[in-house]
Amino acid sequence: METYDDELIRFEAEGATPLPDTSDQGYVEHDGARIWYAAYGSGSPVILLHGGLGHSRNWGYQIPALVSRAYRAVVIDSRGHGRSTRDSRPYTYELMASDVATVMDTLQLEKAGLVGWSDGACTALILAAQDPARVAGVFFFACNMDPSGTKKIEFTPTLNRCFSRHVKDYARLSPTPDQFDEFSEAVGLMQRTQPNYSAEDLAQIRVPVAIVQSEDDEFIKREHAEYLARSIPNAEFIHLAGVSHFAPLQRPELFNDAMLAFLSKILA
Repeated sequence: METYDDELIRFEAEGATPLPDTSDQGYVEHDGARIWYAAYGSGSPVILLHGGLGHSRNWGYQIPALVSRAYRAVVIDSRGHGRSTRDSRPYTYELMASDVATVMDTLQLEKAGLVGWSDGACTALILAAQDPARVAGVFFFACNMDPSGTKKIEFTPTLNRCFSRHVKDYARLSPTPDQFDEFSEAVGLMQRTQPNYSAEDLAQIRVPVAIVQSEDDEFIKREHAEYLARSIPNAEFIHLAGVSHFAPLQRPELFNDAMLAFLSKILA
């Protein structure tokens, strides 16, 4: 029986479950950054893109589920996050999307399904918009595509626990462990001002998309998620009950069931 971590108490204390061991990992040099990646299993490729201030281990509950269904699961630490470096330029989702494409080139992946969480969802959808031939579909969880889609943030105990974990992990993993404040400010600026997709921009997206919204998301308005699902031609709306912005950590089985159902349609 699944044990819930709705208040992220276990996550703050321990982090997500560790990623499996793999020899299929390394770094890619791209556009002023050194990007870390790892891959697990074999089969149709699925790339998982984590949220802002986090890193790839936050997908620890999803990797075994994907490998057991015969997918090749690939995780990437976004530039400046986790083990990856960054240069002094401001963050953009377009730049991070180009990092993903470079990792795909390194792994010789012509096309993949993308699973994005928060900032990772923006990155995934922008890559799909820019290079649809490389994207089988996007599982877009917990993000906005213009600044009007966000709520005013209230720092609840759950959010504080998540932030505390991010601080600890950054100090442990980052090549610049003493620069969390500068890193957080740079990511926050991007989040407040990007992306800026119009309804017309969304209408040009041609890949299958699942817009996935949690019942109690702390950051994203439900009406914005519904607007995205209406505005993207080949999109569906998925509602996750009883969870928040951190569903992959809070109730992994609920999140994984929705993720796997979508992937089974786009990576048949």
